[in-house]
This record gives sequence, C-alpha cells and structure tokens, in this order.
Amino acid sequence: MNLNLSGHHLEITPAIREYVISKLDRVTRHFDHVIDVNVILSVDKLQQKIEANVHLRGKDIHVEAIDEDMYAAIDALIDKLDRQVLKHKEKYQERRYDGALKYQAVPGEATT
Repeated sequence: MNLNLSGHHLEITPAIREYVISKLDRVTRHFDHVIDVNVILSVDKLQQKIEANVHLRGKDIHVEAIDEDMYAAIDALIDKLDRQVLKHKEKYQERRYDGALKYQAVPGEATT
C-alpha cells in the first residue's frame, strides 16, 4: 500500500503521521487489496478538515471529515472509510460467490 500524506496550511508532525498510519491499519486489516491512499490534511480558520482518496482494486473511494480537533476528524474519517471499505468488500465477495454458483449444476436436475 502506497501512502501519501500532505498538508494544506498545516505542517504534518510526526505524531499526526503516526496517528494516521496506525488508524489506516484498521482499514488494511479488513481488506488486503488497498493499492494507494492519498490523505490531505487542511486547516481553515477553526475547522480541521481531512480528506482521503483510497484506490482499491476496481473502485476509488473518497471520504472527508471536518471537526474542530484534528484527531477527532481523523477518527471520524477512519470510521467512514472503514464502513465504505467493508461495504465494497461485501459486494466484491458476493459477486465472486454468485459467479461461482452460476456454473455449478443443481443436484437432481437433468442436463441436456
């Protein structure tokens, strides 16, 4: 997984970098096919905004969260991202499973 962290009007401290990386481990624990993650941290007056673009195999996910505290914004973003990744994973597994069932013969039916 490639990780790109950038800050707009904000210097990314090692503490923030480690916090984001530790939280992103939760997403990669659920779904192994994460290719690339771009995270943008920005500050506008009293609002702390964090955006993430996650490139998965077959889909791109964009999530953003705004809060007064940067760490709270990171937590909210990871919660949203985790829900979307799990939703994508479930759909991905259903498609794979449905495809396997289409080609299996049903017991008791005659084939012509």
